[in-house]
Amino acid sequence: MDFATRSLSPHESRVVLALTEQRRREVDRADVAKTLGISLGAADQLIRSLRRKGWLERASWGRYLLIPPEQGPDALGESNLLALASRIASPYYIGYGTAAAHYGFTTQVRNVVWLVTPQNRRNRRIHDTQVRIVNPPARKFFGGAPTDIYGYEVLLSDPEKTVIDCVDSPDRAGGVGEAAAILAAAGSRLDWTKLADYIERIGSSSLARRFGWTADRVAAPMPAEIRERLLRYVQKSGRLPIIGPSSPAPDSIGRDAVWRVMVTAPPAEFSGSAGGARRRSARPAT
Repeated sequence: MDFATRSLSPHESRVVLALTEQRRREVDRADVAKTLGISLGAADQLIRSLRRKGWLERASWGRYLLIPPEQGPDALGESNLLALASRIASPYYIGYGTAAAHYGFTTQVRNVVWLVTPQNRRNRRIHDTQVRIVNPPARKFFGGAPTDIYGYEVLLSDPEKTVIDCVDSPDRAGGVGEAAAILAAAGSRLDWTKLADYIERIGSSSLARRFGWTADRVAAPMPAEIRERLLRYVQKSGRLPIIGPSSPAPDSIGRDAVWRVMVTAPPAEFSGSAGGARRRSARPAT
């Protein structure tokens, strides 16, 4: 195995080779000390060197991720940021705009990783990227799916939960217009029965009505029976859910009688997504 692109001393080579041969992705200072038969202080020095050379990246206090040899010297990209962020808390999943970008539902360039966990953790920064912690109610903490990202297993919200979360909290997806665009892009790839089951599991009339309005706005390919399931929530009492800013725009869309929501955003906010799902489904195969 050629390590020429990221040169290693004999001790460093032994650590990297041992981890690679054992198919391990994580290591701590005690592992390094044991592998080489050296003191913890010497292990710390070796870890600092491996980090400087791009072979290890700190995941959490005292633990490090191996950047595998096959990934070369440019391994510290966005995918590895997700692997690093995933070590901050457990249980967790990475969601909202971050998951939407991974699935290709949005082309927005993002410098935030949204980490969803019931644990109390502080926001932090990894390189130039912010990791923002979301502590959801217990009924909303589900839908994480194992995803292989360059050899690291990372839990991302699955496509259905990703779209629901983005509509539910559009500020974590780029705004109500971008949340609508994400739903438009995802529409043909969604398991709609699973999605409706998720919304019913959450049990929020506000979410169901906001999701239904957004799906209609982008002409998402929502089956009629799924639409009927969501429309049942319209009959429930309560204030009109708001889609948009707390203070209505002068030319806001206003009240929608079908879904009983108040859209405080202007039509221009949805100009990039209105009917977007229909346009996508009408494109010829390439």
